[in-house]
Amino acid sequence: MSEEKYTRPSWDEYFMEICRTVAKRATCDRGRSGCVITHNNRILVTGYVGSPAGLPHCDDVGHLFKKMVHEDGAVTQHCVRTVHAEQNAICQAAKNGISIEGATLYCKMTPCRTCAMLIINCGIVRVVCEKRYHDSADSLAMFKAAGVEIVHLSDELQTYERM
Repeated sequence: MSEEKYTRPSWDEYFMEICRTVAKRATCDRGRSGCVITHNNRILVTGYVGSPAGLPHCDDVGHLFKKMVHEDGAVTQHCVRTVHAEQNAICQAAKNGISIEGATLYCKMTPCRTCAMLIINCGIVRVVCEKRYHDSADSLAMFKAAGVEIVHLSDELQTYERM
């Protein structure tokens, strides 16, 4: 019997797998996502999609959809009941006095415009995404202008049932 040699995951693969595990705590079934922020290959904080502390969760009371009209005229729906995983991870760092300057952030998809601005202002220098997001041109342009490296592990586009 020949056994295949075990190959250790890369750091990006390792932290992305942890990110997927963190996402299991998310409280919005539409976009269960997680986030892991690391520095020097050590986990600093994690976060997942969920309502602000003490407020009802999508899983319990349903989604709170708002329509968004894009420049090209396309209309999409977004659940606004929850705080994004990236935002929650950044908040955890702030609450616990943990510097995330110079860190790497791992997340499910290209961060939205608001998350991108927070990531830049926190001094995060690298973002690793599992997938791409349909509405990410602003984020990608800001990351480039700010010198934040962005890596997509897959070119697959994140989609939702009710966009």
